[in-house]
Amino acid sequence: MWLFARDPVRDFPFELSPEPPEGSPPGPWALHRGRKKATGSPVSIFVYDVKPGAEELTQVAKAAFKRLKTLRHPNILAYIDGLETDKCLHIVTEAVTPLGVYLKARAEAGGLKELELSWGLHQIVKALSFLVNDCSLIHNNVCMAAVFVDRAGEWKLGGLDYMYSAQGNGGGPPSKGIPELEQYDPPELADSSGRAVREKWSADMWRLGCLIWEVFNGPLPRAAALRNPGKIPKSLVPHYCELVGANPKVRPNPARFLQNCRAPGGFMNNRFVETNLFLEEIQIKEPAEKQKFFQELSKSLDSFPEDFCRHKVLPQLLTAFEFGNAGAVVLTPLFKVGKFLSAEEYQQKIIPVVVKMFSSTDRAMRIRLLQQMEQFIQYLDEPTVNTQIFPHVVHGFLDTNPAIREQTVKSMLLLAPKLNEANLNVELMKHFARLQAKDDQGPIRCNTTVCLGKIGSYLSASTRHRVLTSAFSRATKDPFAPSRVAGVLGFAATHNLYSMNDCAHKILPVLCGLTVDPEKSVRDQAFKAIRSFLSKLESVSEDPTQLAEVEKDVHAASSPGVGGAAASWAGWAVTGVSSLTSKLIRAHPTAAPAEASVPQRPTPEGLPAPAPTPVPATPTSSAHWETQEEDKDTAEDSSAADRWDDEDWGSLEEAESVLAQQDDWSSGGQTSRAGQTSNSDHKSSELDWSSWEAEGSWEQGWQESSSPEPPPEGTRLASEYNWGGPEPSDKGDPFAALSARRDANTQGRRRLSWPGRSARSVGGKWRPNAPRRRRPRGP
Repeated sequence: MWLFARDPVRDFPFELSPEPPEGSPPGPWALHRGRKKATGSPVSIFVYDVKPGAEELTQVAKAAFKRLKTLRHPNILAYIDGLETDKCLHIVTEAVTPLGVYLKARAEAGGLKELELSWGLHQIVKALSFLVNDCSLIHNNVCMAAVFVDRAGEWKLGGLDYMYSAQGNGGGPPSKGIPELEQYDPPELADSSGRAVREKWSADMWRLGCLIWEVFNGPLPRAAALRNPGKIPKSLVPHYCELVGANPKVRPNPARFLQNCRAPGGFMNNRFVETNLFLEEIQIKEPAEKQKFFQELSKSLDSFPEDFCRHKVLPQLLTAFEFGNAGAVVLTPLFKVGKFLSAEEYQQKIIPVVVKMFSSTDRAMRIRLLQQMEQFIQYLDEPTVNTQIFPHVVHGFLDTNPAIREQTVKSMLLLAPKLNEANLNVELMKHFARLQAKDDQGPIRCNTTVCLGKIGSYLSASTRHRVLTSAFSRATKDPFAPSRVAGVLGFAATHNLYSMNDCAHKILPVLCGLTVDPEKSVRDQAFKAIRSFLSKLESVSEDPTQLAEVEKDVHAASSPGVGGAAASWAGWAVTGVSSLTSKLIRAHPTAAPAEASVPQRPTPEGLPAPAPTPVPATPTSSAHWETQEEDKDTAEDSSAADRWDDEDWGSLEEAESVLAQQDDWSSGGQTSRAGQTSNSDHKSSELDWSSWEAEGSWEQGWQESSSPEPPPEGTRLASEYNWGGPEPSDKGDPFAALSARRDANTQGRRRLSWPGRSARSVGGKWRPNAPRRRRPRGP
């Protein structure tokens, strides 16, 4: 039987990188990159090869191995594992880069900021304070080659090869024998008489002064160069001069040096150092202190290094949420740091926390998530959205807080493309129907209509046919003026999803009713939409072969690309009405009316010319239509079909001004719209939604519940008139007669009215009259 000796290097759980050593410091060690075989995580491996005749150097390496293994401090190089054999020594530490290599790379990329340098030097001085004051050890090798930088930009003190005890029980300082390292020795070491009085930290503080000079000015050519501070910041120069003074007795203790630099106006007195110090002690801070810290952290992250944010701030934020009950305050800095992550890192670190946050019952957490969903929605996959996020988000539709309901509606703009068939076409539409019909807040009803118009292209063909027309028609009868505007804009944004029959029989009749709306912003949008729909109908009438092209999206299963066509009007769904909820209960009197007149439309060929409409004797106001030139109207009509994508359908700035001028609409007791009942009547005319939800009937859920009343007695239908036929009409122009009767305004004469209601102009506004009683029919 053959017995084979095990190779300890081959069995070592870490392996060296095939790349050559990077910036190995002067001394016995060579620095290699490496990785852990089991996980592949990066590490740094210091390697020393034992050579014959180098027993003294081998003892130095073994002493460093022992020191690094036993010393544990956040600012000292972290030991992970080690290997000691007769042929070599391996020390495995956290992945680091020599400070010289790091500074050179950053200089090529634009250089380090003073904030980073101040915190790096703070860490080295703190490590020296730990060694001298707590461990009574002299480092004896402070220089550029003994400092390393981890992936977060943290500076770590290494190079423990020549360390010795300050109490003298382990002998004097070991001999270095390396000229590159001996140039950092203080001048008093050259005095063999030993008469110079010094403190135990004096030599290390001199070397610290050399390190500061090299950080700002580059490699130290000779000790005499220390007399010129060079590029050292002015706030640091006085303290630097104390370090490189000829008298070792006056060199400060590392702890006092930190205290001096942290004084007001000092080099290390800045927000970056304060943030790092707080993060180091965050586990023992009070909850109120943590809340204040995270609230102020977002303002400072823009000036902090990216690596610091990714590798130091982010873990603390995640820990604070998981175990510290930090709550919603961590969301803003968390998403800000998330911008520095790659897509894979975001999926691993941020998304699991976000999914867990959505299940929180904290209202502040929920509304903050909804407000900032835009920052992480692209990293969420469809299964996660449908199974873990949407079921929690929909609870916001039923929340008693209007702000949460409003933000929940707006979040559907981002979630809709990722929802499945059941959640989008059934569950979401059910909540939208309830909000549009029953919510007592006008802005929320308005935003529901806006959102429906934006996500209409994602709905299935059957859902679009069943929901859109009815929903937008209902919005045009809302007592809240911006909701009526939103209904018109919804029709316009989804114009390509309706058949020509629907445009002619369902949409245009609704839009025509809005041409006498009491609010000018509603009328303006209604006229604009009417002209555009008429232009489409006219183009198909002129060339019927265009019908298939115009209706190509009507029966499409879903056309998410169509949503881009409404990009020009989409912006107001989030920004234009975002402040409406905060304006609830506000009310201002309407502005003074301005002069306007009724525009005269050109008479179509073949129709009898109507009599001129008499101008009211009362002063005209902005509630009436503004006069427009005939050529301008013709040009708008001819080009309306080409302006759907260019037209700014979404500006609701006018709608917000309407809100500011409304009466107290939140009371629900008044309405100033022609043909519109009060808010209570509007709600009472709605269908019983509980029964609709039980039956799942979309027709009942969205359709209107009341049908128009028959016209008054004596009114003839349009089909009964002779519209330019061969037989002349012996009864004259019906519209001229109606206008004359209206102008006469005598008893017994009828006025042109809408079914069941009439309107009159009072103070420049169209006001609804009470329903006129019918005369009893004679025998």
